[in-house]
Amino acid sequence: MKKDKVVLAYSGGLDTSITIPWLKENYDLEVIACCVDVGQDDDMEQVKIKAIESGASKVYVEDCKEEFLTEYAFKALKAGAVYEHKYLLGTSHARPLIAKKLVEVAHKEGAKYICHGCTGKGNDQVRFETGIAAIDQSIKIIAPWRIWDIKSREDAIDYANAHGIKLTVTKEKIYSRDQNLWHISHEGGDIEFLENEHKDEIYMMVKPLEQAKDTAEYVEIEFKKGVPVAVNNEKLDAVSLVTKLNKIAGEHGIGVIDIIENRIVGMKSRGIYETPGGTLLYAALQELESICLDKDTMSFKKTVAQKYGDLTYSGLWFTPLKDGLDAFIDSIMENVSGKVKLKLYKGNIKPAARISKYALYDEGISSFGASDMYDHKDAEGFIKLFSLPTKVQSLIKSKNSK
Repeated sequence: MKKDKVVLAYSGGLDTSITIPWLKENYDLEVIACCVDVGQDDDMEQVKIKAIESGASKVYVEDCKEEFLTEYAFKALKAGAVYEHKYLLGTSHARPLIAKKLVEVAHKEGAKYICHGCTGKGNDQVRFETGIAAIDQSIKIIAPWRIWDIKSREDAIDYANAHGIKLTVTKEKIYSRDQNLWHISHEGGDIEFLENEHKDEIYMMVKPLEQAKDTAEYVEIEFKKGVPVAVNNEKLDAVSLVTKLNKIAGEHGIGVIDIIENRIVGMKSRGIYETPGGTLLYAALQELESICLDKDTMSFKKTVAQKYGDLTYSGLWFTPLKDGLDAFIDSIMENVSGKVKLKLYKGNIKPAARISKYALYDEGISSFGASDMYDHKDAEGFIKLFSLPTKVQSLIKSKNSK
């Protein structure tokens, strides 16, 4: 009799590595590992070998780097999505994509189950399971961290050692990291104590300010309809573009945040996030929008951006609301095309030039000199009308005070 199959979201890290033998010990299932490559900088051949050695019967490695950027990170960039004023949503972007690929593999293999290695306290369990349910609600979920007796990363390391699984983490260096092309996050260890300043030595993409370049550098980014297409006049695909900007920004110590965030499940957590290239893209696009979008559109876009960030963080990517927000953003960004030059130095970003044929800024109108489209005398009548509600309120207040 053939065994039922389970597709495991596999990374080769601590949690998913111990999940394979645990599944084989506790379920009569064939384990199929699925690793979605979103630029986590792992040796995928070694990931395959490790999965098989840990007990998987088959391994899928899905190269989704381009899709990750163009269909997820860049859409959120266009929307201006940020979570709680700081977080540029690196991990959040990857989860719906991984959920989608897990379902695709499950359908291909005829698997009834999907398993993930997310902890019972984290956001990712919500993101994965919500994403999977949005695509195929019939698939059953196995979440070991909500079931097994392992209570901590120290316990997980002990379990791995007992089962002969090779690890790159230790009890002394125990940061939990998630990396992709957009960012890398650091959590756990001494970071969990708020009185501790995070150590610069944890950085993997960004240089500490003390080690950043001592000379300023200019970088020019070109956008077409809100999507980045070129750096320093060189047309680049999404992966090459972000990779290039990651290196440039990282050399200048740009792109690190230390945030206390509100998790979906209700608790607060602390994370150190490195998003060098993404930080440049957000800064440049905001400058381009400032000359291409009118006042009311810019104001309303801020509301949309906050909602978009909240939806993305909460794993609600595959929803009608998010699709509707995309349609709005695509519409208003039709004319957000042009180039922005930024000056980078020791963690700082200074706008140096904003260039677009769609710019609503006109120096002839905005200058203090004469203009055919604006007569200084017109301001008097405008102010009288604009201030009329204020005058009426003042009048009523004066009458009632007598």
